[in-house]
Amino acid sequence: MTMSIEFWQGNQACAEAAIATGCRFFAGYPITPASEIAEIMSHELPKVDGVFLQMEDEIAAVSAVIGSSWGGKLSMTATSGPGFSLMQENLGYAVMTETPCVIVNVQRAGPSTGQATKAAQGDFMQARWGSHGDYESVVLAPNSAQETYELTIKAFALSENLRHPVILLSDEIVAHSREKVVVDRSNDVTVKRQFTITGNQPYGDVDDEGHALMPRFGDGHDLLVTGSTHNNQGFRKTADPKVHDLLIRRLSKKICDAQEYIEDYLFSGHDTAEWGIVSFGSTSRSVEELIATSSGSRLRSMRLRTLWPFPEEAVRKFAETVNQILVPELNLGQLSREVERAVKGSVEIIPLRKIGGGLMIEPDELLQAMTTS
Repeated sequence: MTMSIEFWQGNQACAEAAIATGCRFFAGYPITPASEIAEIMSHELPKVDGVFLQMEDEIAAVSAVIGSSWGGKLSMTATSGPGFSLMQENLGYAVMTETPCVIVNVQRAGPSTGQATKAAQGDFMQARWGSHGDYESVVLAPNSAQETYELTIKAFALSENLRHPVILLSDEIVAHSREKVVVDRSNDVTVKRQFTITGNQPYGDVDDEGHALMPRFGDGHDLLVTGSTHNNQGFRKTADPKVHDLLIRRLSKKICDAQEYIEDYLFSGHDTAEWGIVSFGSTSRSVEELIATSSGSRLRSMRLRTLWPFPEEAVRKFAETVNQILVPELNLGQLSREVERAVKGSVEIIPLRKIGGGLMIEPDELLQAMTTS
């Protein structure tokens, strides 16, 4: 049977997709509302000769994932707000060492412990800017269990092809909503790493199709893995400004050059409209319901499935088709500020900000915001 219909929570869809795509190592630490991912991985990974480790904290978890990746395994961890904060230093290390891995952040209300069981979208900017220094982030955002399954697979593909950590930014509503997931097993979703077979240059190699090549320990390479400034052979060059400039620009350029490949967004509603709505994650579900049930209202929606790199040009073109843009989000305006930056004053941006209690933005609230603006 190649096609099946499952009834999964978003967190289960994430774990099932990771295993289907070839993930064979998971390290994590229990944290609400992401713990189901670790629990399912602990049951299922041993069945496919995979390894599950519960670490002492999130710092150790992402460290283990980086080590496993260099050992040749597709590797993942999952966490929520406070744990995601702890992972930021090693997220930067993964960028600097060009280590492919997937980090799932199931957002909850913060700062600090906040409301541990309640949904929020307050990590939008942290997912981009959480670590220090100049670097690029790749961040995907599902709005359903179905998309969690699909985007988890995409996260592994992007990570391996670019040799870069990829963040799957879910939230409590998406993670704990139990709904239909259509799984098509007729397509091979397994992601295969492109290994360097010869040579001792651990950084900067690509194949003829542009996929990053990565050596692994045990294959006879002379490997130097360091978070310090280094050349393509891995030798530390912390006092050489030219080497640092070349390295950081190369790491940034490989993501910027792949932006068209990374970007993912969906439009719905009319081709032109009085109101446009830009949203992501669980909030976009209310937007879709409003558009589906609004008779006579001219609305247009742009839903971001890739948050970073931010699709500036696509947002600018979207703004040309509407007179005003509403930006609903479960935070105090992180996405709306980015939309404002992109459209450069061409249309008015109306933020709809909601925090506290894990309450969704309802379709009626969207209507009210547009009526009173």
